[in-house]
Amino acid sequence: MNSYAWAAGVSRVAVLTGAGVSTDSGIPDYRGPFGVWTRDPSLANAFTYKNFMADAAVRERFWQAYVGHAAWRAEPNGAHRAIAGLEGAGVAVRVLTQNVDGLHQKAGSSPRKVLELHGTMHEVVCTGCGARTPSRATLARVEAGERDPRCVDCGRILKLAVVMFGEHLDANVAGHAQRIAAHSGLLVAVGTSLQVEPVASLCAVAVNAGNRLVIVNRDPTPYDAIADEVIREPIGEALPRIASLLGV
Repeated sequence: MNSYAWAAGVSRVAVLTGAGVSTDSGIPDYRGPFGVWTRDPSLANAFTYKNFMADAAVRERFWQAYVGHAAWRAEPNGAHRAIAGLEGAGVAVRVLTQNVDGLHQKAGSSPRKVLELHGTMHEVVCTGCGARTPSRATLARVEAGERDPRCVDCGRILKLAVVMFGEHLDANVAGHAQRIAAHSGLLVAVGTSLQVEPVASLCAVAVNAGNRLVIVNRDPTPYDAIADEVIREPIGEALPRIASLLGV
């Protein structure tokens, strides 16, 4: 870090987190050198809503990918704990996460302080009646041999309660995230490529509202030019240091 001026006098903090925050927990990211889609670009098709809804074979591949997903066994790492520590120290902090793994909450961040922008893998939603159930029940059916599990109430297609490509963010969630970004004195974007809109534009929302922006990411992002500081350090090192600057 070259300067700490952006940390001075901050009373409200928003932390925007992406897949890079969870890689130290053994969960691969998507676009990195060893990312899920880097290793197998075709797998992205299974995460596209139109393909998922239209093709039973795509749904089968999706469910098989999640049955053994590393996120089910993952534990929070130092970055998650550093963010939770801000709240524990009395800092007014909100977490805006693109991750669906629930590790922020598992690390100690209050669920009401965490806004899951892309949903959660811990629930399954019926695309017909909208019923939500714990993911484990559906995954147990897949492990028992069901290739394309359907809703037990209405028989329609089930999907994880995550936002797929081609789906819009929930309007209420998006609006809430924009208000948080606009009213936090500092937005720290961590471990996100900032390539997926409209979430990435939260950086612009913060800056346009007169707030400070710090980006912590291994690779350049489209928003680096408007940041008060860009940090290339490993996230596991940078986040605890940032937390200490902000009062932990």
